[in-house]
Amino acid sequence: MAHSPFVQALYPPDFARCYGCGVDNTHGHHLETRRDGASTVTRFTPQPYHTGASDFAYGGLIASMIDCHSAGSAAIFWMIANENWQGATVAPRFVTARLEVNYLKPTPLEPIELRSSAPELGERKVVVATELSVGKLVTATGRAVLVKVPDGNIGRIS
Repeated sequence: MAHSPFVQALYPPDFARCYGCGVDNTHGHHLETRRDGASTVTRFTPQPYHTGASDFAYGGLIASMIDCHSAGSAAIFWMIANENWQGATVAPRFVTARLEVNYLKPTPLEPIELRSSAPELGERKVVVATELSVGKLVTATGRAVLVKVPDGNIGRIS
């Protein structure tokens, strides 16, 4: 997996500023979503300033990570299904139409892994299911419905 490209590096410049996953946002999380077999994976280590209560991650951070990882995962799953993942230079962009987050347990400020599958994949819509874990402990799950942006132009979503 270490040599697998991360999809956010393939985003066009107008999407590279995303707070969660944009490579051009100096203050963002810089999530890197990669293919890992039949799933996708992102790893992130929260910092002390990501604290919500006590020594646990802020719930908004968890939602943001699930959201951005899901968007990157949707692009990967869509590209694989449409046979244009290998050698791709630009990734299609997906935006969130619906996001559900289930907080199961407090998430410690330790390395986090997000792992996703695509239980539903269509021409313009991808449903992504995600587990967020610290070690072997799943602390949150998410389900996102994502819609493909036509020609990479967010202003023309309809």
